[in-house]
Amino acid sequence: MRSAPGAGPVVQAALERRCPDKSPLASLVVAMFLHGGWLHLLGNMLFLWIFGNNVEDRMHHLPYLVFYLVGGVVAFALQFAFAPDSAIPTLGASGAVAAVLGAYLFLFPGARVTTLVFFFFVTIVELPALIVLGLWFVLQLVSGVGQLSSVGGGGVAYWAHVGGFAFGYVVALVALRGRRPTAPLLP
Repeated sequence: MRSAPGAGPVVQAALERRCPDKSPLASLVVAMFLHGGWLHLLGNMLFLWIFGNNVEDRMHHLPYLVFYLVGGVVAFALQFAFAPDSAIPTLGASGAVAAVLGAYLFLFPGARVTTLVFFFFVTIVELPALIVLGLWFVLQLVSGVGQLSSVGGGGVAYWAHVGGFAFGYVVALVALRGRRPTAPLLP
């Protein structure tokens, strides 16, 4: 997700005067399909391509769609809880994609993820999903905490990422416990 979400009471009142028939929930769902640029869209699609198909296989099509949409709403809710007075719009599916990542981590913690690593050189390595997604989550959490002390926010809704990921992990823990693969995945 890009930027901090929603609007504060003053902005919300102005929006209600201008758009009295606007549905906040419909706006939120539509915002999940808009993106702040090509890199934002391509990044979300890359993560869905890598992790989403395996989660969808475990959940099946319609429950996966509902999970994805609810994950986006829950992600927005946490972002809104941390920045309720922000007038910067929230765009993107990153919170919903983060829910997929959380479910993937629960379902496939030992799966190996081919990863492009930038250190002193660029290389491709296979790392366990636990490391890749665990480090990603910690980075989002640390960035979200760091954003609490800044005024502008920097344009990334880190708390939406954290909320989506936590939602996805908990839903998978509760609802998909019996659908974890018993054998390790082949490379």
